[in-house]
Amino acid sequence: MTPDPGPGVLTRLDSLLRRTPADRGGALWRLQEDGRQLDANIIRLPADAEVPAHVEPDLDVLLQVLDGSGRLETDGTGQPLSPGCTAWLPRGARRALAAGGDGLVYLTVHRRRPGLTVRPAPAG
Repeated sequence: MTPDPGPGVLTRLDSLLRRTPADRGGALWRLQEDGRQLDANIIRLPADAEVPAHVEPDLDVLLQVLDGSGRLETDGTGQPLSPGCTAWLPRGARRALAAGGDGLVYLTVHRRRPGLTVRPAPAG
């Protein structure tokens, strides 16, 4: 990944997907501009891959499905995902993602995460 050039068009989904092997999962693109207030990523889950259930304690996340299909689980409720779906994942909400048989490509946007901090261990 190369650094972003600044304001304006940063990537094009069709060419990004064309030049990336179809079985490659993970971040295909990241907003990397210095001084930004947001983080944004284009993520690909290969066919039938999953992001296990977890809770994001600090950040609200906006998720936009770009390609493929899948399922979003939030606090025990499942919803199908397809291109054009936009989901809000509020901080503190339990969430999981599962890609369908054709994989899932999505954009996430959230406030930029602050630097690493030391937190107390959870009680219990």
